[in-house]
Amino acid sequence: MPKTFPPDVLLHLSASGVSVVLDATGGRLPSVIHWGASLGPQTAESVSALVVAAEEQAAGNVVDQAVRVALLPEHHAGWQGRPGLSGHRSGADWSPLFTVASIAVATSDDSDPRPDGRLVEAGPSLVTVDAHDERAGLELTLEVELLASGLLRARAEVRNVGQGVYELTELNVALPLPARAREILDFAGRWSKERIPQRRELVVGTHEREGRKGRTGPDAATVLSVGTPGFGFQHGEVWGVHVAFSGNHRHYAERLSTGSQVVGGGELLLPGEILLEEGAGYRGPWLYGAYGAGLDDQAHRFHRFLRSRPTHPFRPRPVTLNVWEAVYFDHDLDRLIRLAERAAEVGVERFVLDDGWFTGRRDDTSGLGDWTVDEDVWPNGLAPLVDHVRGLGMEFGLWFEPEMISEDSELARAHPEWIMQTGGRLPLRGRNQQVLDLGIPEAYEHILEQMTAILTDYEIAYIKWDHNRDLVDAGTLPAGAAGVHEQTLAAYRLMDELKRRFPGLEIESCSSGGARVDLGVLERTDRVWASDCVDPLERQQINRWTMQLVPAELVGSHVGSPVNHTTGRAHALSFRAGTSVFGHFGIEWDISRAGEQDIQDLAEWVRLYKEHRALLHTGDLVRADEIDPAFQLYGAVSADKTEALLFLAFVGRSGESPYGRFTLPGLDPDTQYRVAPVVVGTPDEGRADPRWYGDGSGVVLNGRALAEAGLQLPRSFPERVVVLRVSALG
Repeated sequence: MPKTFPPDVLLHLSASGVSVVLDATGGRLPSVIHWGASLGPQTAESVSALVVAAEEQAAGNVVDQAVRVALLPEHHAGWQGRPGLSGHRSGADWSPLFTVASIAVATSDDSDPRPDGRLVEAGPSLVTVDAHDERAGLELTLEVELLASGLLRARAEVRNVGQGVYELTELNVALPLPARAREILDFAGRWSKERIPQRRELVVGTHEREGRKGRTGPDAATVLSVGTPGFGFQHGEVWGVHVAFSGNHRHYAERLSTGSQVVGGGELLLPGEILLEEGAGYRGPWLYGAYGAGLDDQAHRFHRFLRSRPTHPFRPRPVTLNVWEAVYFDHDLDRLIRLAERAAEVGVERFVLDDGWFTGRRDDTSGLGDWTVDEDVWPNGLAPLVDHVRGLGMEFGLWFEPEMISEDSELARAHPEWIMQTGGRLPLRGRNQQVLDLGIPEAYEHILEQMTAILTDYEIAYIKWDHNRDLVDAGTLPAGAAGVHEQTLAAYRLMDELKRRFPGLEIESCSSGGARVDLGVLERTDRVWASDCVDPLERQQINRWTMQLVPAELVGSHVGSPVNHTTGRAHALSFRAGTSVFGHFGIEWDISRAGEQDIQDLAEWVRLYKEHRALLHTGDLVRADEIDPAFQLYGAVSADKTEALLFLAFVGRSGESPYGRFTLPGLDPDTQYRVAPVVVGTPDEGRADPRWYGDGSGVVLNGRALAEAGLQLPRSFPERVVVLRVSALG
């Protein structure tokens, strides 16, 4: 049960090597005094001294007292950066002054918070702060939670208790950054080339990343981090934030000329989306904050949190074959049965029928919204294929795009008013389609019941849930008011309701590939499709940085065709499969037409994945700091550090000599390990193995030597993967 405290306390929360100190004295909104490395046990005197030590002096030509930056930064306090709350009541009440009424602390381990005079100390805990501004007619609830993983999250809820409508335009939460954090890392990207890292200096002003696509976006910041200059995977300090919302959103880092700097974000609200009638409220999404000693440490906090959820998929992640790049819209039963039989032969455990199974869907210009089986293509329904797939021992999965509608569809002809639009016009088409307004209750119920009927008629274990269009001119009739906020919440409700109706159903978040990868959608899905591009050279970068937020078991990673459908590049099976194994492994290839040697080799890669998926999907991500952009080392180390599976990827040709050493991070320094190569399928050409490879038995060294001195690199052609098994001795 939560324990309440007067609105005049200091709080120190600590978990997994992270401390958060909150100053909630004087009835003011809480201010974060410290967020970073653990401070160890504290006393009321030491935390009070820390508050004094952290107080800014009043600088020249600004307000005449120290500026105090709250979790919800306040304009009235002299903060000249972005305020936490922006809104007004017919032009008034735009600069509120909140007074805290109560503070409650609920520990996640059911232990009692430890009061020490004015100080409250606790482990992982949720702090709830209720405040109000009677003059502005607003109430505010702030929630700040330090999770067991050391991940921090915060969100705000505002309620209108005054007269008249209050129009809310922004509600952001911000966390402070120390002066030594001066380098920004976030991500850019586009379709089939998601999560491209980009760095810049944090200078005076605002580095703002807005997402206005109505979905997370392939160019989303994902995790906006600011760290000590030159920080890497294994070194430097880094503070990062992620907005857990799948619609329009904002991340930002801001530095003032006074030296104060923050990182924050929230939902990006379109004009008029949040009009609070008297008694109504709006709660923003969680802003997650991850501190780390290096990027791997930061990633571990996200991963451990996701793995701690009761909804996390704990059963082994099934080898998945998706038929899209094998057949596209050519849904021929005999061909699909041959593909399913070959899939079972190599060890596939889940078979997914992609786009093209429903009424009128012979290409991408029609049919969306008509979620009934196309009788012209499937005269006996999907049962012949579903039953055959299940008879081969595989689960059956099916593709849907519930949030979209084709103008050429029975649904659009019956209900043109259900298409999102504004200004008395249809928006420009995207992917030959429009957006179905799920904020309209009748439209929502129609799609829910159509999907329910399909999931009831057939044994479907998995939905590939696609979203192939940005929300442009996304209004809702009759007025054409902006509707992205309600559309996003309706999509969440639809996912939640289907999972309630069909316990055990798994959902993959696909959105033109990796355009909906965020912790909001992952509250109700079991996998993300990182990109529509399965070219292994591109996936080396895409998977690497997707895992800054999402652990390997939630990242769909498939073996594509010998010649990639997106880039036209040709790659050996060993590079395609070796890249895909570190993730939720699958196949995106017409293996019914593959040669026997490829089938045998693919079956070996499937066996390797099954042998090691428990390690890959529970171990800690490790990535060695780059010493040459031509190669990179990454993989997973078990929690007890007794084993690891590591991948040495040659992604280009070195501009220098291809010889040199690489180091193996993340191991116990005092444990002896055997490091040995793992050869799968047909051996690669173009590689000269160093002496330590020996006869394949490898070399024995302790973790300290492996991390500091390292091993000689193999000499290899580019676009190859070397798999290394690391085992503790004794």
